Order: sequence, then structure tokens, then C-alpha cells
Amino acid sequence: MTRRRLLPFALFFLPFALFFLAAGAPYENAKLDGDAFSRPLAGLDEGFLRGFRQGSALFRQAWVIGPSQDQSEITGLGPLYNRLSCIACHVKNGRGPAPDPENGIARAMVVRLGLPGRDAHGGPLPHPAYGGQLNPEGNPGVAGEGRAIVEFDAVESRLGNGETVSLRRPRLSFRDLAYGPLGDNVRISLRNAPPVFGLGLLEAVPEEEILRYAAGQSRGRPNHVYDMAAGRMALGRFGLKANQPDLRQQIANAFAEDIGISSYLFPEPNCAAVQTECRAAAGSQIELSYTRLEASLDYMRGLAVPARRNLTDPRVAKGEALFRAIGCASCHRETMRLGPVGFAPWLSGTEIHPYSDLLLHDMGDGLADGREDFEAGPRDWRTPPLWGLGLAGRYGTPADFLHDGRARSVAEAILWHAGEAATAADGFRGLTREERGALLEFLGSL
Repeated sequence: MTRRRLLPFALFFLPFALFFLAAGAPYENAKLDGDAFSRPLAGLDEGFLRGFRQGSALFRQAWVIGPSQDQSEITGLGPLYNRLSCIACHVKNGRGPAPDPENGIARAMVVRLGLPGRDAHGGPLPHPAYGGQLNPEGNPGVAGEGRAIVEFDAVESRLGNGETVSLRRPRLSFRDLAYGPLGDNVRISLRNAPPVFGLGLLEAVPEEEILRYAAGQSRGRPNHVYDMAAGRMALGRFGLKANQPDLRQQIANAFAEDIGISSYLFPEPNCAAVQTECRAAAGSQIELSYTRLEASLDYMRGLAVPARRNLTDPRVAKGEALFRAIGCASCHRETMRLGPVGFAPWLSGTEIHPYSDLLLHDMGDGLADGREDFEAGPRDWRTPPLWGLGLAGRYGTPADFLHDGRARSVAEAILWHAGEAATAADGFRGLTREERGALLEFLGSL
């Protein structure tokens, strides 16, 4: 082919090349502002983007009590719920905020409950009076289940040079419990809302790659959970304890537990057997239609990851080397390779850099929550992805880290690591002040 005939092809692909150079990777977006966590992947076709936009609206809109004469409203709220919308907890698609410092009310968190034992599918056994989650709000005539109050106790951690750092440990109490005491044998887990961008990419990582990595490591193991649609056990990869097998079930479960919205995966109301007013107020129709669930799935799958920054900064490079040297990278795995990506086929086979192995790790007694979740014990937590970490706290997003929001900074989060991560935390403590600054600079570039 002559140079003249090649020119139109080069001009056609030039915009795509310029985009990828600007963004850094084909799954990232480079624009930094209040929508940094909310933009779609580049190149999605218009059919997918229609679902993405509808899902974005569902994520942001407040649900109301159904039925409603105004069909433009999102109806079906409750009878019991935590918040009116998804965005109320996943602020700007990022983390949830810590409890209100004035009164300790955990408005953007949830409290998972359970009893010793397992349900019919091997999952947590729900509380007989409150179910699997404490929901503080109720529709008219339905009492909210009660409120979780979170206070923090100071805990000191000592660095290698003798300097002390003040950490905080949450202490839970409850008020206005509508259905009696929780009981002495209740299992309780306080959960903060995690970021939701990049989930479609994590779903596209082949199961074999996750299991192969687990088999080659001395630390980290998969969780196996119940797949509602398939009716069988499957690899867990979503949720703070890797307790959901795929994004569709993760989304439908959140709608059911957090907002009280039923779907074909979770058709029953979120009312315990003893909650007669709740059951009487529950509707008999599916509230989240198949189309709306699929649109919500399109939104979660299509969200891009913010591009990394400051890649040429020598301190960032030094911090990255220290990140590997003290052992952080053994769990926060930098690179994974995607399998087939049906909604974005040009990404199939692409390397992504989530800094997670999607496996469970024993994080020690300090972070234990007392509640089992399928094969995850109280001390086990899934390695959270670190991409986008450096933008937490910017553009109005919260910066409260770990599963219960106790850590006010990345450094505090590292110092809470124990169990399988104790070596990395001790390595961080032993760094000089300048080295710790470099490592945090690297994490801030993600």
C-alpha cells in the first residue's frame, strides 16, 4: 500500500491514539474534576451508552414509596431501607463518609448482622428479628429497625523512630431498636461504602487468572459464594469480603438490602418473619425491572478508572520501589490481564493495574468484625483495589479508608494492617520519614 493510501487510515486512527496517550491507558480517563469517578470508558457504542445513562440516572435518583401516579419518579422504596439512593453512600461514585462527628450516626454505612451458623446456601445466617442488615428507616406505619451509633476510641501506633501516630477504633452502640435486643450471640459488621468505578474491568478478569495467582502465593485465598442466577457455588470477587460472584448480583443485592427494592434475583421484601407491619406494607410486584437492573449493570460495567498522575516524578518512582520492597505488592497485585470484554471488545486481553488480587487475606484481630461470610472469617477481607486512591478527598469525595472508615489517611490505613499484612505494616513503620513520604507520594499518584 502506498504512503498516499495509508494517510486516510492514519488520520482515522489519530484521535484514538491521541486519546490513549492523554489518558495513559485505554480504560482510564484523564480529566480531573468532580466527575473523575463518573465518566464512561471511551469508545462505547451508543446502544450501550443509552443503558449507561439510564443506569447513571438510577444511581443518582431518590426512590419514593410506590405506587406513584407520576411514573417519572423512582418508586418502590422500602418498606425498610438505609438511604434513598445509591449516590447518598457512594459519594460521587467514591467512598462513603465516616459517621457524623456530632452525633455518631452512621448515615452512609451499613451494619450487617448474623447469628452463628450458615443459611441454606452456606452464607451468613440472618438475625431472626432484624434480618441480614440493620435498616434505620421505614415507610409510614413501619418502624425503622434502629440506629447504629459509631464512636471512636484513640489507639496509638509507634513508628520505628519512636514517633507515635494516633489511630482510631470504632465502637458501636445501638438505639431505638424496634424489635427487641440484638442478643449476646449476634455477629456484627460495620461496612463503609467502597468506590464503584472500574468494576466492569474486574469482572472481566478470568476466574482462572485469579485462582492461578492464589495457588502460587503463600497468602490469600478465594471466597466461594452462592450464585443466585446459576443456582450453584461460584468464585466471589465483589464486596468487602468477596461475597458476591458478579456485578449483577452485587447490584441487585444492594438495591434489596439498602433501599428495599426487589428484583427477579431478590423478589422477597427485606422484612424478617416477625416484622408484620413491614410485610403488610410490602408490595407484591417486582420493583426493579429487568431493564432497569440491566441499565444499572451497564453503568457499573462502563465506568472508567481515573488515569495515574506524576509518573515521571522521582519520588513517585522511589515510593513504588518501596511499595514492592516492604511487601505491599504481594497482595495489592499491580497487573491483571482481562479476558473477553463483551461490552468493550477492544479491551479484551488488555493489562489493567488495579493493585488488588481479589483474594481474601487475614488482616488480624484489630480489623476483625466478628461475622463470617461464606468462606470468609471475621479476620478476612478482600484486597481492595488501589486505583483512584490518590483522588480520595478531592472534588468533594470522602477520604475515610478501610472497611469501616476508621482510617482518616492512607498512612493510618497501612498502620492498621496486621495478620498476613503485618510484615508490610512493620516495613512501613521502619522506613525513614522521607521514605514514608515517598511511598505515600506513589500511592497518591494512583
